[in-house]
Amino acid sequence: MSPVPADAVPPLIRLQGITKIYGTGDAEVRALRGIDLDIAGGEFVAIMGPSGSGKSTAMNILGFLDKPSGGHYFFGGAAVDHLSRDQLALLRRNFLGFVFQGYNLLARTSALDNVELPLIYQGMAISQRRQLAREALAKVGLNGREDHHPSQLSGGQQQRVAIARAIVTNPDVILADEPTGNLDTSRSQEIMELLSDLNRTDGITVLMVTHEPDMAAYADRLVHFVDGCIQSDTLNGKVAADAV
Repeated sequence: MSPVPADAVPPLIRLQGITKIYGTGDAEVRALRGIDLDIAGGEFVAIMGPSGSGKSTAMNILGFLDKPSGGHYFFGGAAVDHLSRDQLALLRRNFLGFVFQGYNLLARTSALDNVELPLIYQGMAISQRRQLAREALAKVGLNGREDHHPSQLSGGQQQRVAIARAIVTNPDVILADEPTGNLDTSRSQEIMELLSDLNRTDGITVLMVTHEPDMAAYADRLVHFVDGCIQSDTLNGKVAADAV
């Protein structure tokens, strides 16, 4: 990696020589083998690769859900790889939003209450968090669905609730793990258009794991993992074409 000028703005996310090892001896598994990755604020990055390639491990580290075995992780220019679990939880709470394949909504709770949940963890007053939750649901096109429970919503609508929950804290980064994996083609395209709009309009950095090339095509940049290493890191073809 080339030296960064002292006056240059550091990337929002920087991984330097990140390794992750599980087990010891004959049971040792090297999930990551020295990852170097820079992600600027406002990028939309798709992370791809076969099962066991290390992409999910990398996402867990990027999301402060796991700690690397070696190397350095910088977020906003500050080293975070040696922070305590409580400190990492605080970073997650204030800077990240998560979207999962399985939606992870509370089944017996309304859409509004599901979206409020991160704000409860922040200790926000009920009147303020209700207002912010309504605004987040409106942003994802779910006006009038505030009182609906997940069982009363389609899969695409449930994922919109999950995205509203991810953005209600105004995060710097959304980490999306196979966000369209349980949806049909039409609903998948709707969700990807929504994530793209949040990226373009609100400037939210989006990091997305996907197996689907059609979904990865929405990203600005494609990072392919193989055997715990980054095999390639390229601009999306459509972005490169637009730049010509």
